[in-house]
Amino acid sequence: MELDLSLQVGKYEIQKLLGKGATGTVYLAVDSFSGRQVALKTIEPEVFQDAEFGTVYRAQFLNEASLAGNLRHPHIVGILDAVVQDDSGHIAMELVTGGDLSAHVHTGSLLPVADVLQIGFKCCGALDYAFQEGIVHRDIKPANIMLAQGTEVKIADFGAAFLKKSHAVQTAAMGSPFYMSPEQIEGAEPGFASDMYSLGVVLYELLTGRRPFVADSLDALVSAILTEDPAPPTRLRPELPPFMDAVVLRALKKKPEHRYGSWQEFALELSRAGRQVMPAEAIADSEKYVAMKKVDMLAGLSDAELWELARAGSWARIAPAQPIVRESEPGDSFFLLAEGQAKVTRQGRLLNLVNESECFGEMAYIRGGTLPRHATVESMTPLLLAEFGPQSLAQMSVGAQLQLTRALVRNLVDRLELANSRLAR
Repeated sequence: MELDLSLQVGKYEIQKLLGKGATGTVYLAVDSFSGRQVALKTIEPEVFQDAEFGTVYRAQFLNEASLAGNLRHPHIVGILDAVVQDDSGHIAMELVTGGDLSAHVHTGSLLPVADVLQIGFKCCGALDYAFQEGIVHRDIKPANIMLAQGTEVKIADFGAAFLKKSHAVQTAAMGSPFYMSPEQIEGAEPGFASDMYSLGVVLYELLTGRRPFVADSLDALVSAILTEDPAPPTRLRPELPPFMDAVVLRALKKKPEHRYGSWQEFALELSRAGRQVMPAEAIADSEKYVAMKKVDMLAGLSDAELWELARAGSWARIAPAQPIVRESEPGDSFFLLAEGQAKVTRQGRLLNLVNESECFGEMAYIRGGTLPRHATVESMTPLLLAEFGPQSLAQMSVGAQLQLTRALVRNLVDRLELANSRLAR
């Protein structure tokens, strides 16, 4: 479809059509002030004026517009700007170019199992973040999970979201019928477990190419969701690992209290499952993130900052009795020991042990420049190790760099205090 490229909506210059739905149109557009490309969702006057559903459409649009600038997470589509008028409106969103997961729910186009588990893990983190902000999405489905690159996903379309902080009247039973939890169907106020059920449906579909419940009519579908148990995924796809049944089916339990007790619990279960289906030498994104989350020194970093740091590291598995750094050799990076134990020596004399979730080499990074190392660090057991160099860390956001530097300095101060207390004895 050819468009008049001179068309402009507010400060946004329309480039091309990206998609059209029942209530709005999404364009590729350019912010004429910043030059940034965005996905621009527009609502036409006839939508708001619809006699039957106009009020609902307007409420959904206002819902999404109200989140502009408020949700900042690497796995949620950023809402950059929003304008709502009496008869129209537009929302500028982060541009995600990889399509959505609806392209991978058929038997001929399924993603690798390991990729599905990584996608599920990242969705858990995003939905947990939203829930902590008082938001239940209520419309989790493949079409609302965008693919950025590889297993990098971004959850989109918060138009149906339940906002706990909102003073407006909100309807509980919203969402797409195939993905709605039993409690949503029954009109109960949704909680995080409602989105968890919907994500369970998405994972089921991504793994098997079929939804857990299908029916010829809406009434029959609702009855199945409320009363029937889904077939185990391995019955539909026998080559799936047997443990996948328990992981996915727990998220699909009828009662919210029978599902995972938190998003973190669900995410950890998906991470553990991921390690079982990946090659032993592979290091999944979920494994990196879980390792970072365990580090007390990094407790002050936000979810987004932890993901930045996880991606900035050079990760490796190290065999026992391997040198990591040698004294007197130059270096400017620091290390995180995610798993295992290492020893620190100087001129062959044991100085210290480095245990899981501890850092070493921070002084070289903080000092700047390439200076000689003061000691040798050698693996004692198999290690999962991350190295962070100044060039990769410089690519992180300024806020993340500041939080990391503070954490490293606090860690060094704690070590100095411990050393002083030992000398005083």
